[in-house]
Amino acid sequence: MDRWAEFQVFVKIAEERSMTRAAEVLNSSTSGVSRQLTNLESRLGVRLIQRSTRQLSLTDEGERLYGQARDLLSTWEEAEANVSLGSHVPTGRLRVGASLSFSLLHLIPAVKHFRTLYPQMAVEIVSSNRYYDIIENGLDLAIRLRRVEADSSITIRRIAETRRLLAASPEYLERRGVPGHPEDLLSHDLILYSLADNWNDLHFTKGSDSAKVQVDGALIMNDGQLICEAARNGLGILAQPTYILQADLDAGRLVRVLDDWDLPRLTMNIAYPSKYFVPLRTRLFIDFLVEDFRRNGFEERWTA
Repeated sequence: MDRWAEFQVFVKIAEERSMTRAAEVLNSSTSGVSRQLTNLESRLGVRLIQRSTRQLSLTDEGERLYGQARDLLSTWEEAEANVSLGSHVPTGRLRVGASLSFSLLHLIPAVKHFRTLYPQMAVEIVSSNRYYDIIENGLDLAIRLRRVEADSSITIRRIAETRRLLAASPEYLERRGVPGHPEDLLSHDLILYSLADNWNDLHFTKGSDSAKVQVDGALIMNDGQLICEAARNGLGILAQPTYILQADLDAGRLVRVLDDWDLPRLTMNIAYPSKYFVPLRTRLFIDFLVEDFRRNGFEERWTA
């Protein structure tokens, strides 16, 4: 009886929430995967995964076993990699969580370059504008725009700082005028991001001066790409991180507004589970992304 294979199958089913997809990833048959899971449950004497015609879900016992089994498999993979590090070719699948904007603008170009270096690795991008729980969702790492993580089991590595800017299309500013002070925003149309903390409170500083403006959004959206498109169409003034706006600013499609005033800056981090053995694929991608940001001078551009 191959207990190791049973754990591999169980972890993959738990990650994919599908026996069919787990079988595809493991290059096995659905019946073989189902048989391995049944053998594991019979040996342990507990139900690990509830099956229905529509979906699979972990039982309480399955949740407890999943975390331990995933870490055990990861540690074993890392041990194998360390033994043969000189000749080891990294393989497997890397699961990366990031916002839609970061995925489109920076993650996909980075992954393209990364896979030229490590073509036998697959990368799965889990895109969401809300922060997924890294461990619960089986992510190897995630890109976050916050300084700290509430979960002490998560390690963060800083990759860049970015300003938040106000910007609008030239057409909008010609039609409505250019605000000269933060309080002037009260007479303008604002396009705001609903998932930000205190999304309708804007705190500005300029030297020793400060201003707090509570605004109502003419448009309120939950995605940075939609917000940029609305601003490009002259629908108002947006407030977004520079990393999202840089291409539009460079092309003149959007123009900075109140640029001599600063909104609180954002810290971009890579967050990943803290374990003694971090999988080789995760370490390689983290180091690659940090170097990619340094080489491209992103922080210098985004804080200018």
